[in-house]
Amino acid sequence: MKVTPLEIPDVLLLEPKVFGDDRGFFMEMFHAARYAAVGIPGPFVQDNYSRSAKGTLRGVHFQEPQAQGKLVQVLAGAVYDVAVDVRRGSPTFGQWVAVELSSDNRRQLWIPPGFAHGFCVVSDSADFHYKCTALYAPETERSVVWNDPDLAIPWPVSEPLLSPKDAQAPRLRDAPLLPEYVG
Repeated sequence: MKVTPLEIPDVLLLEPKVFGDDRGFFMEMFHAARYAAVGIPGPFVQDNYSRSAKGTLRGVHFQEPQAQGKLVQVLAGAVYDVAVDVRRGSPTFGQWVAVELSSDNRRQLWIPPGFAHGFCVVSDSADFHYKCTALYAPETERSVVWNDPDLAIPWPVSEPLLSPKDAQAPRLRDAPLLPEYVG
């Protein structure tokens, strides 16, 4: 597996080994010891799967308290995937990284606890899988509005399909209960 720290080094891009032939391919999507060895701690306690239509933007979400680390991957289609550092006091607070994840490139993204996460579907539809280090707790879910001008994320759509909750999310500077950076 190839592991690449991104511009925010806590966020890792993973490229699992893929073994293919004329019958198809095989890849290991997760192996606890191998992932721990590259800095992705467990345990993972919940797996989630979603399907979204083209132009759907989900996020930008985080939990506080009960912060979740997420290992994300696209099983079908393609997304523009974003991680935003929302840890108050972090040297990279308010910075973000983005990558394309697709069923063709089979890449994964590790988003540590304390980061907000969102993605936008750029194919006709996308099947999205993510492993979480903490259980989903709706009472601790927080959001940052997708088009926060302070973040200036260059989303690939100007009028995304949003949930009402995501459309009404606050800007990062107005978000309550941000996690603390522990350096």
